[in-house]
Amino acid sequence: MTVPIVLAGARGHGRWHLDNIRRLQDKGIVRLAGVCELTPLTPDEIPEGLGAPEQSADFGALLDSTRARIAVVCTPIPTHTDLALTAARKGVHLLLEKPPAPSYAEFRRMAEGVAEAGVVCQIGFQSLGSHALPAMRRMIADGVIGEVAGVGGAGAWARAESYFRRAPWAGKRRLNGVDVIDGALTNPLAHAVATALALAGATRAQDVTGIETELAHANAIESDDTSCVRVTTTAGRPVTVAATLCAEDPDDPYVLVHGSSGRITFWYKQDRVLLQRAGHGPEEFEYGRTDLLENLVDHLTDGAELLVPPAATEAFMRVVEAIRVAPDPVRLSEDTWHLLPDEGRRVVPGIDGLVAAAADTLALYSELGAPWASPTAHPEEVST
Repeated sequence: MTVPIVLAGARGHGRWHLDNIRRLQDKGIVRLAGVCELTPLTPDEIPEGLGAPEQSADFGALLDSTRARIAVVCTPIPTHTDLALTAARKGVHLLLEKPPAPSYAEFRRMAEGVAEAGVVCQIGFQSLGSHALPAMRRMIADGVIGEVAGVGGAGAWARAESYFRRAPWAGKRRLNGVDVIDGALTNPLAHAVATALALAGATRAQDVTGIETELAHANAIESDDTSCVRVTTTAGRPVTVAATLCAEDPDDPYVLVHGSSGRITFWYKQDRVLLQRAGHGPEEFEYGRTDLLENLVDHLTDGAELLVPPAATEAFMRVVEAIRVAPDPVRLSEDTWHLLPDEGRRVVPGIDGLVAAAADTLALYSELGAPWASPTAHPEEVST
């Protein structure tokens, strides 16, 4: 029997989910039973082969009428918790896009409600489905790079000014009094944070003892587009992740595990790993990836281990909370950035090097000499 699915939020990133559901439908695993959008999709917006799923702006009613077993929620960040709880109350399992919530309190409300309802929730950090992660954990456990000293993350991306106008909540910290927290580290480069924490063995809330943030923006937005964070873990392994959406030369983000006798670099979008260690030449590996929706279906039908339950994202949500309660991001002065007219985007000169240096040294922008960086520490800012 194929598993009936409802997709909430089928435009924007939701188009990726439509294509993925089509792929799994072709394999006979799932069936797209419904689409929840405020404005129904036109036939041209539905990938060929998905038929004519039922459409409604009423998520709860759609779950009932389609008898969906799984809901994929890819809607604006502030709506995640309420939609997840609507599905949970109806006994519908979830693939919930990242970030799972805009605050730690909302995350706890979601996670506790889902658990109480007895449904399964997978959080959409696709990088955590990479087969590279268990392989790197084995390298670390086997002492291949010696004692782990810390983990860095680097994301030098570019986004046009139009990116921040794509939706009313884009680039906002709050909207109409409701938390959004749509920043570089919490949304587009959230995978770098979550993956770095996973490789540091710090995924639960109690694994975090302190968080330092440095938030700034070159674009005319409320949230951060150039930021870094350093997490202090109970294991004594600092995790520093630096990100920008104003790169000079955008490149694939990566996570870097520092060891006493080597290092492991993981380009998580490519599932590619570079191992460098004393006494050996560099070694490269490429891995496969388990799709998180497919993993959720396998968990429900065959008892496969769920890859990204809410508990695996608690530490990430601690970072989101630290960014939420931090002072508003520093607005970069016009002499620190320039516009590329042909691409319609703002560039911060030198930021690519700062992002790479932060991942390489586990230092913050301010410690690397960025004059605009403003550090904020949040020791034990969230009750666990």
